[in-house]
Amino acid sequence: MGRINEIISVFDEMFPNAECELNHTNSLELLIAVMLSAQTTDKSVNILTSKLFNKYKTVEDYAKVELKELENDLKRIGLYKNKAKNVKATAELLINKFNSKVPSSQVELESLPGVGRKTANVVLSVWYNIPRIAVDTHVNRIAKRLKLAYKNDSVRQVEEKLMRKIPKNRWSDTHHKMIFFGRYHCTARKPNCENCKLKEICRYPNI
Repeated sequence: MGRINEIISVFDEMFPNAECELNHTNSLELLIAVMLSAQTTDKSVNILTSKLFNKYKTVEDYAKVELKELENDLKRIGLYKNKAKNVKATAELLINKFNSKVPSSQVELESLPGVGRKTANVVLSVWYNIPRIAVDTHVNRIAKRLKLAYKNDSVRQVEEKLMRKIPKNRWSDTHHKMIFFGRYHCTARKPNCENCKLKEICRYPNI
């Protein structure tokens, strides 16, 4: 446990207040924001949802809107046509199967159109306070650079290895700190190696 304790200690020191940066006030807004964040920055999503969440207040609002109108509301972000289709279909399923509520079960969340394991993990962790590690591009990169996973591991393998190595009561907050570490320090290109306390165990530039 020596290496993981060292890594978590550095994360705690660098980003003590790391948390989800997607703006939301309820479980539906969080679910929609995470769905929209695929291959899009949180900053871009927050700019869009500042207007979107004023227009669409309920699951029913998303379900009844014409698809073309929803596409137009989302067109400033990537993959907006597919995201609009999934958001509308998810809203319809939430109404028909889940009493218009965002479920708190992994299986039920992943049954929603456009909701994969990462999205489900974020909702479970952030809204329902269920320990989870959501492996996005930052977590995946950092885990491999810091030798917590192998270079060729799949996203699911990375998640499973992190869950084994990180104490369960630290899963959720460490996941956020890994995102911050990857987003603001150990970036994909030109990471801040010179000022990094973990450079001795890092695989960069090999990953």
